[in-house]
Amino acid sequence: MIQPENWKNDDMESFFKLLKNRFVSNKNRHPDVEWEEVANRLIANPEKIQSLFFMEATGGEPDVVSWDDVTKQFIFMDCCAETPLGRRNVCYDKQALDSRKEHKPSESAVEMAMKMGARLLREEEYFFLQEKGVFDLTTSSWIQTPQSVRKRGGALFGDRRYDRVFVYHNGASSYYGVRGFRCVLYV
Repeated sequence: MIQPENWKNDDMESFFKLLKNRFVSNKNRHPDVEWEEVANRLIANPEKIQSLFFMEATGGEPDVVSWDDVTKQFIFMDCCAETPLGRRNVCYDKQALDSRKEHKPSESAVEMAMKMGARLLREEEYFFLQEKGVFDLTTSSWIQTPQSVRKRGGALFGDRRYDRVFVYHNGASSYYGVRGFRCVLYV
């Protein structure tokens, strides 16, 4: 995989073309946003391009889902139909990973998102994403967990079943082949 810091102009153009095509093909996610505004913001923030690249490389299919009037930033979220394939089989966080005595997953969701320069969706963001489309029909995604739940050993995840969005709990050290995580990135 080409690392963003080693991109040639053609690589950058290809990645921007992919993002633009997804943006144009899914205008319903961002009806009041123009691609030129997004592209200019990305060019001014190359570290955000790198984060989007890693979101894409792990199967996230990032796209703009909104504009935040408070922070004056575009909001990108993973918009792949199912939780990203390259981010599955992970427990919730490093504490959960360290607590496993055997059969440890290779990574945790929170730390993996941080390495990508992004973060897990909060519960309200997960519900917001589900308003933009239909996601996680056969998979589930870890979401940011309140400290009150986490300190008791649990973590939250969401999915869509029966045409309804659910948020559940599980032990933070658990991991499954159909559970991963989705990221959000403000640009």
